[in-house]
Amino acid sequence: MSFARSFLPSRSALFFSGVLLATTAALAGGNHAGGHHDSPIGKPGVASQVNRTIQVDMASGMRFKPADIPVKKGETIRFVLKNTDVVKHEFSLGTQQELLEHYEVMKKFPDMEHDEPNKISLAPGQQGEVIWTFTKAGAVDFACLHVGHFDAGMKGQVKVAAK
Repeated sequence: MSFARSFLPSRSALFFSGVLLATTAALAGGNHAGGHHDSPIGKPGVASQVNRTIQVDMASGMRFKPADIPVKKGETIRFVLKNTDVVKHEFSLGTQQELLEHYEVMKKFPDMEHDEPNKISLAPGQQGEVIWTFTKAGAVDFACLHVGHFDAGMKGQVKVAAK
């Protein structure tokens, strides 16, 4: 083997580099918070732009109180969530399909922790918040996706009025 040939990349190395570059470029324009995709449920809100605060209780009996929440398109809502139950609960905003898909994942990984702006998990007695801007009229679902909680009826809906 010649000296020059030993320093030239192989075809497989060139192919791998091309695939890596293409994948990186595709992910750079992906669907991340603040990205280029308008989610059907809205977008993470900014605390300084909150229009209203809504208290939500994660209550015994596997219920959210209130379970039906009216908002207006364009509103930024601070959900203050309090777990008054004796078990851990989660508040997860999403489309019905997103919630069902994530619930299936939670069944396989029940101790999964979340770090998304549209979700919060709270131990008994804990309080936390989710700040969300509703950009489209329609219904946005929410649920507790801990195993068995969703099936027991721990879900609700944000009804987003056109204005």
